[in-house]
This record gives sequence, C-alpha cells and structure tokens, in this order.
Amino acid sequence: MIKHTIHNLTAREILDSRGQPTLEVKIELGGGIQAVAAVPSGTSTGAHEAAELRDTDSARYGGQGVLRAVQAVNDIIGPQLKGAAVMDQTAIDAQLIELDGTPNKSRLGANALLAVSLACARVTSLAWHIPLYRYLRQVYKLEMPSWTLPQLMMNFINGAKHADTNLPIQEIMVIPRLQRKAKGQVVTDVAESVRVGAEIFHHLGQILKNNNLDTDLGFEGGYAPNFQNTEQAFDLFIQAVKSAGFKLGSQVAMGLDMAASEFYKSGKYQWQGQAYSVSALVNLYADWMQKYPLTVVEDGLDQDDWDGWKTMTETLGSRLLLVGDDLFVTNSKRLAQGARYPAANAIIIKPNQVGTLTETINTVKLAQKFGYQIVVSHRSGETTDDFIADLAVAVAAEYIKAGSVARGERVAKYNRLMAIELELFGSR
Repeated sequence: MIKHTIHNLTAREILDSRGQPTLEVKIELGGGIQAVAAVPSGTSTGAHEAAELRDTDSARYGGQGVLRAVQAVNDIIGPQLKGAAVMDQTAIDAQLIELDGTPNKSRLGANALLAVSLACARVTSLAWHIPLYRYLRQVYKLEMPSWTLPQLMMNFINGAKHADTNLPIQEIMVIPRLQRKAKGQVVTDVAESVRVGAEIFHHLGQILKNNNLDTDLGFEGGYAPNFQNTEQAFDLFIQAVKSAGFKLGSQVAMGLDMAASEFYKSGKYQWQGQAYSVSALVNLYADWMQKYPLTVVEDGLDQDDWDGWKTMTETLGSRLLLVGDDLFVTNSKRLAQGARYPAANAIIIKPNQVGTLTETINTVKLAQKFGYQIVVSHRSGETTDDFIADLAVAVAAEYIKAGSVARGERVAKYNRLMAIELELFGSR
C-alpha cells in the first residue's frame, strides 16, 4: 500500500546535550504520516564501535560537524529508500548496511544509518496505531511471556571523561530496587524508583554543599566535584541514601562504571597512582562489595583484556553484575567471543555502537540466549529522543541507564518509561 511506503527522507544537523552536532532524520510516508528520530553520540567510546561520520573541518564545530552524514541521508539513502515498504524493518536495515558497504559503517556513518533505521521504526508504529514498544516486539518476533519494566541505573556522580574532575570512576549510580504487584505479576515500580532517585539526588546535592564541594553537573547530569579520594565519593553517596530515608541494599543499591580501558596502560591498570594487576583490581572490587551496597560493575577491565574478564567473571560473577560495554559494543561477534570465555554476565545495549536497529535486536537476542542480562543505555551526548525507553521495554531488559534526573535529555527517558508503566500496569 502506497500509504505505508517511504515518500520522503531528509536529515538535518542538530545539537546534542554537550553542544556538539548530531543527526536528526525526518521520514514521511505516502499516506502523510511523519516521524523524526535523533541519534546520540558517546564521549567515552569503545575502540570497536561502529564509526560516526564527522566532517573533520576544523573551521566548523572544531571538526565535529555532521554535514557529510546529513548529505549521506539526503543524497544517497533517501533516494534509494524512496518507495520502499517501511513495514519491512529488517529489509530496510539490510539495505542500509549494503549501501554503506564497510565493516564499521565508515562510508555513510553509523550515525546516518541509525537515524534512518530508528525513524522507520517510529513512523511504522504510528502508521499501525500502536505504541513503539509493542511494534518492536511484534516486528522482531520477541517472544516474551509477559511485559516487564527495567530497573533504573541513575548516574548521580560523574567522573573520568564524563566530567572535568579528579574522580577516576566514570559513573557512580543509584539503583532503586522497588517493585509492586500489578495485573497478577511483580514488576519494577518505575514511578516510585524515579521518586526515590530524585529525592536521593537532591539530598546528595545538599550533602556536597555541606562539605564545601561543587554541585556542578557532568555530561550525564550527575554531580561532578573534586573529591579527596574515591572513598569519600562512596561515603557521601551512602550518606545521601540514608539522609533521604531509604535502606541500603534492600531499597537502593550502588553501581559503578569504571571505564577501565581509560586507565589501562602497558598491561597494567594505573589506578590512583599505583599499578594494579587484574587480580589486584578484582580484589579491590571485592573489597568495595564488603564495604558498600555494590551490585554492579560496568567495564571493570579493559575492552581487550579477555583473559582478565574471564578471571573477574569466575571470581565475582556469582555476586556482582559484571557489565560489558566497551567489551562488547553491542556487537554480536564480540558477544559470542565473550560467551566462550565466559566474560561478564550482562551487556550494555547502545544502538549507535552498531548502526542499525536490526543489528541491535540481534545482539539482544543472542545475549539472552547466552544468559546475559540486558542493560539498554543512553550516551553522554544525548538528545530528547526517548526511543531507548521503548526499546528497553520491548526487549524485556533487566535495566536501563538514562543518566541523572537533572537534565531534560535524561529526564525524557524516565518520563517515557513512566508513561509506558501507566499504559501497561495502571497507576498505583
């Protein structure tokens, strides 16, 4: 039917949450239905991610412009997809991959391909008059026994490349562990989790002020002061949870994104002025588990330290959620390699790491087959596009990372999750 074919596909350059250029794509079907999708960009990016297409013109946005990616959509992808059936998402994504023709999306850019891929999914859900999360589950034949909602990983302290501070840890996260019974099942209480997170966030801000520490925000909306040491950051985090009136462990847990590839040099982990072996760093994480309500460690070792990941998984995997981000980069081949070791027990899912929605879903399906937990994630350079909230629900992800509660591009995801919660399970 002509009303479900692509009539027009255009891109434009917009800004992400860091003031850097990114891409937005607008799609129009023959029947007049329109949708837009915008793609994020990472600051701390894995070496094995698909390639963004940037202009490299130093006279414009410091070389970070995306006019070449815009041109790729307007002059190459758009004309090729005109008249295509938008409902066949896998065929569209296959055509995008073929048009690019490179292993890492470097010709047309993963940013250009993903923006088109997401726009096609969103406009089809509108054409079918169903929510995006239902469309995704239907089109990809995601056979889940029921609907579930993800737990929230909320980045409240930013460090490393996410902030201009002395904290070597990239993220310290609040993880509310609140559930409720609805429609005969126990599900994550998203609205209450958002409330708990927001209250802890404000208590943390006051505690930082009381300790004469800055309350400026990092890239993902978390506080970004200079601390005396890592332990001070942990201790103030714990104080904030207690001050807000919540119970450590049972109601609120702590997660860390170590981004260990950033401090891996010459076969050693250069942690706070000392060289750590794999075993020493793993022992450090085990020690933190004894002192703090630590349940999640993301990128605890380097992205290519497969043997180290095997050791860490064997040692801590039964007690910690060990999440691979730079390790896997939403890539099914790297995931399969990790499963053979085994390395990690959870995977970060970021669509822009791989370049199309279909490749993203295929990685999710493989991860679930291998028994990995799913963490759908934002990027440090975000937009107000809330696609990942629907994606997390569609694939029954155990967790979602969407940053703090203090910036609009992060809050958009939480607000969308609360809307989905209301649709699926009603109010409390």
